[in-house]
Amino acid sequence: MRNIPVITIENISKCYDKNNAFVLKDVSLEVKKAEFIALLGPSGSGKSTLLHIAGLLDDPTDGTIFIDGKNIKKASDDEKTWLRLSKIGFVYQYHHLLQEFSALENVMLPQLIRKKAKKAAKEKAFSLLRDLGLKDKANAMPAELSGGQKQRVAIARALANDPILLLADEPTGNLDPETANLVFKDLINITRNNGMSVIIATHNYELSEKTDRKFLISEGKLQEK
Repeated sequence: MRNIPVITIENISKCYDKNNAFVLKDVSLEVKKAEFIALLGPSGSGKSTLLHIAGLLDDPTDGTIFIDGKNIKKASDDEKTWLRLSKIGFVYQYHHLLQEFSALENVMLPQLIRKKAKKAAKEKAFSLLRDLGLKDKANAMPAELSGGQKQRVAIARALANDPILLLADEPTGNLDPETANLVFKDLINITRNNGMSVIIATHNYELSEKTDRKFLISEGKLQEK
């Protein structure tokens, strides 16, 4: 059986206005299983737009996306929702944890939405937090956690439903350099150990050196470095 790419982006363009101001122009990218990809570029270059399109949160103006071999072009909203819940994980620059829930409960939530049994969801959530060095923080509320700890909880939450693809948008952008390095190292280790593919948008060239491949977005075009 051939190795189907986790995601294939073919000739994607994105235009937000009638003046043909393209944020992305004829962008193509293929990500294989367990591959860690970095998207580089300054703010406003289109990194977040590409991640939103890859994560089925936005539609391209032109082009086609395949997730695990499935053409998304004619997928219904319900099908896209199921794909986001079951095959794609998201980590953002800000953790977006629910303040009224503990770290453990935040990681359980996406599993419960997917109808996983509460006991199994709790076990999986605790396992992920343990792997990210937060075993003793499982019952802590977000307000009791440091910035790095909150971002680790956000990573655990993104991995809770065993996605095949993780999309991370400047996940260390709000952290000091030392904490950013530690969180990035944990992100690489846990995704590699679980055989997940990752696309990470970052302006940190030093961190990008630890990825498998690097791409620069400039003037709407994508070029491998």
